[in-house]
Amino acid sequence: MLGMLLVNFVGAFQVVPGVLKHNHSYCSYADTIMPGFFFAVGFAYRLTFLRRWRSHGPWSAISHVLRRSLGLILLGAVVYHLDGRYDSWSEMEKLGLWGVLGSSWKRNLFQTLTHIGVTSLWVLPVIGGPAWLRIAFAGFSGLLHFGLSYGWSAWSNYEWVHVEPRGIDGGPLGFLTWTIPLLTGSLACDAMTKFSGSHTEIRVFTPTATRFFLWGAVLMAAAYLLSCLVITPGRWGGEVGWQWAPLPLVHVPPHPPNNLMTMSQRAGSVTYLLFGAGFSLALYGLFVVLTDARHWQVAVFRGFGSNALAAYLIHDAVDNAIKPFMPKDSPAWYVAVMFALFLAICWVFVRYLEKRQIYLRL
Repeated sequence: MLGMLLVNFVGAFQVVPGVLKHNHSYCSYADTIMPGFFFAVGFAYRLTFLRRWRSHGPWSAISHVLRRSLGLILLGAVVYHLDGRYDSWSEMEKLGLWGVLGSSWKRNLFQTLTHIGVTSLWVLPVIGGPAWLRIAFAGFSGLLHFGLSYGWSAWSNYEWVHVEPRGIDGGPLGFLTWTIPLLTGSLACDAMTKFSGSHTEIRVFTPTATRFFLWGAVLMAAAYLLSCLVITPGRWGGEVGWQWAPLPLVHVPPHPPNNLMTMSQRAGSVTYLLFGAGFSLALYGLFVVLTDARHWQVAVFRGFGSNALAAYLIHDAVDNAIKPFMPKDSPAWYVAVMFALFLAICWVFVRYLEKRQIYLRL
């Protein structure tokens, strides 16, 4: 949450380095934030789904997911809005019903909350299944997204997402690759929990954290190697070749255009989400050591983390209140001061809710 507040606020200013901005030709720190949310969602999803299944039965567990996911999609539609702004009725008549609907769902709607809701529905058939099934489903989803992006037919999702209005976070089909960090989180849940009837035991020991570091490094390395492969979309027979690229977290010139393997948040590419899943897994291992094994706690982390949805909605309103007083070419000291003010205001609201035990959850 703190990482999201940081990059969402400072990313728009010229003085801020590229590693704190969202990019579409490499993976910056800013680009690792949203996969972290999906990792956390996958962990909690697996935990609560199995707990409810064991204590209340399958229908209760499934109906809870359906209500929660549809609620998130509805909330996303309210928060982000649909695309399009029509100045006259004749303009809408000219487009027709399908024209209006077709132009309304591509960009604004498909952001964090909506993607979480849609991805949760997509993985529902496997979230309670064994590890091998979830791994296979993540692989299948990634391959399906790659095929639709490459162009198994005359249509290419990759090219469509890059046509104005450009898509966000992979566009309407982004849920296929957001499945990767979400199910990675569910696997981390398996390593940290043990079910006995309806009771859940959280297991904390250092070897588990070491495995998280190890597997996180493996996933990031695999994503990096895949990102060195240049594959252009269109039809089968496109240019294929190996190209060595600098490390993903370093600001580098963009890859060749139309590269399906580039780590791109806009395209929702497989390599980007695979790297994000590995980064989240390794980072979680660090927090297991610091907070679970060594019992370190930071009030700010706890406050924003335990009321994440409220903080998410609050930060946008506070951001809109402060940004009008900040030109894009603001100096570094001014950006730092205003970010501190922004963070303090968000914290006041979140702390107020925490003290009164008010939590916003779906």
